Amino acid sequence: MSPPRRRPPWWPEGEAWPPADWHTRSGEHWHGGPWRGGPWRGGFRRPFGCLLLLLVLLGTGGLTAGIWTVAAILGLVSAPPIVIVGGIVALVVIVVALTVAARVVRASVRPIDDLVEAAARIERGDYGVRVQERGTRPMRSLARAFNGMSARLADTDARRRTFLADLAHELRTPLAVIEGQLAAIEDGVYPADAEHLAPIHAQVRALDQLIDDLRTVALAEAGSLTLDRQPTDIGALAEESVAAFRAQAAAADVTLAVEAEQDLPRVAVDAARIRQVLANLLDNAVRHTPAGGSVRVAVRPDGEWLVVTVADTGRGIGPELLPRVFDRFVKGEGSVGSGLGLAIARDLVEAHGGTITAASAPGEGVTVSFRLPAGM
Repeated sequence: MSPPRRRPPWWPEGEAWPPADWHTRSGEHWHGGPWRGGPWRGGFRRPFGCLLLLLVLLGTGGLTAGIWTVAAILGLVSAPPIVIVGGIVALVVIVVALTVAARVVRASVRPIDDLVEAAARIERGDYGVRVQERGTRPMRSLARAFNGMSARLADTDARRRTFLADLAHELRTPLAVIEGQLAAIEDGVYPADAEHLAPIHAQVRALDQLIDDLRTVALAEAGSLTLDRQPTDIGALAEESVAAFRAQAAAADVTLAVEAEQDLPRVAVDAARIRQVLANLLDNAVRHTPAGGSVRVAVRPDGEWLVVTVADTGRGIGPELLPRVFDRFVKGEGSVGSGLGLAIARDLVEAHGGTITAASAPGEGVTVSFRLPAGM
């Protein structure tokens, strides 16, 4: 079983994804189940099994010693006084040991009760619940993992709510334009000619693009994004993408240039998806570069990677926005897009096993670079 391309939201921060021992984990821990090959083998089953055996032995020994001692005191069996005293002492020791064992059991069961109660609250949608890390070491580890899971569920739920709110906002704007324009035409304020129908057509195209973007995001999030990998000349692909934006750049008085090193290795990628990445980056760069500025695309090898860079001379991205620039629906001041372009670029690059980064300073432009594995 191969790991998902993207790191799951519950995976610990700072740990590499996928883990180096993924196949071992998936075969022994997850497929075999925690009761057969997972943490239960050495974490929980051993101490609880030993404790149960101890309780059985103590209970059996205590019952035997108690019956024999009572029988000796009543004269039903013959025994020297020293043996009777020893039996009484042994009985007291066993009773004390059983009492201590019972306390240990209660101390072990209490964290489990906390986990059961917390799990029920999470089932009801309360993702803010946390449990106290107490008990044996395995129980503390379990509580710590539970708290981490709960925190990630809370973060995922918050992101989902934000996503739905942002999506509603993005849908409301074009629908409001369409509704207003149609109402004006119906009331006779505007004639139903090409000039006044053009805004409606533009907003319909915007909605269609938004739906396509949301579908791509949903597929990437679910790990169901299919890639048609074929040997591709990324340099030629970059030149084709730049050529498609020359008219838009000329209208904005922005210079476009592409620099691709000779004899670049062909890489196995989905050309249509990488073309979509370049289109999103070029569209952002051209729209945010003032007249007289320039946008440069460079393709170069870097060891086992092929690096593609799109750099512009625009106004740049503020430091408060830069860390979130690849999040969904994040838009800079004055942006007219949906805020999904860079998020989709990140998803598509990561689906190819690559990485994408952005560097910028206010007034110094933006440089977005993505790396693709150069191997076939």
